[in-house]
Amino acid sequence: MLKFAILAIAVLFAPTVHAGKRGLCWTYFDGSLDPGVFNNGDGEVVAIYDYETYAPPSTNGNGGLGFIGMQRCTDCSSSPIADLASRQASQGWATVFTLNEPDINGISASEAASWYIQYINPLAIKKALPAVTSSTTTGEGLSWVSEMISACAGQCYFDYINLHWYGTSFASFQSYVQSAHNQFPSYQIVITEFALQNPAGGQADQVAFFQQAFSFLDGASYVELYFPFLATSPALFQEYNPSGVTFVGTGSCLYNNDGTPSAVGDLMY
Repeated sequence: MLKFAILAIAVLFAPTVHAGKRGLCWTYFDGSLDPGVFNNGDGEVVAIYDYETYAPPSTNGNGGLGFIGMQRCTDCSSSPIADLASRQASQGWATVFTLNEPDINGISASEAASWYIQYINPLAIKKALPAVTSSTTTGEGLSWVSEMISACAGQCYFDYINLHWYGTSFASFQSYVQSAHNQFPSYQIVITEFALQNPAGGQADQVAFFQQAFSFLDGASYVELYFPFLATSPALFQEYNPSGVTFVGTGSCLYNNDGTPSAVGDLMY
């Protein structure tokens, strides 16, 4: 969902039932923020990704969190596919995320499968299939994932199903995640974007939603990691991604404008 202006911890992270599942969905415009404010030593927040294969722009590097590289498009000027393997090797990621919402961006499941086999399979690390929307339209969302797996014909090596979700209630979110698990029970799930879609109650509604969502996800053994949308401040979000603000609002931002954790951010640790 994020629009662009121009655009390791062993194995993944030590899994537990509760702690160690939360991550920061970072952006290219977060250079003035410190991800380390969420790394207070309790082990709740463990990961960070920035839609790119370059390190997160910030005042404090990765903030002591495990960086996950993402090849968000088949070939990007900011993250050239030719540099994927070398960037992974030099930075030492333990996991890679792939393709941002190809199901609604004109990339067919068969095209994605061929691309994945060529460029992602060779990486000897944990791998996530492309991140898909929660659309229930045939050929999108979980339907697209199923089509890609079929197109792979057993030749795509992956560890995680990658989900995005925006909607109006916790019940809808929970149903979506459970549906994904029921459809792909052999794989762990990562949820790399999720929030209420611009709720009338703003931040208060987002806080209530995330309280329920975090509790559910922490208790779901099949969920490996989750990343609330979005690790930025309202001012930065409005300046650099106004269409995103129209879609989701600023109430889910993890930072206040002064760089401290917001009311939603306070739920992270």
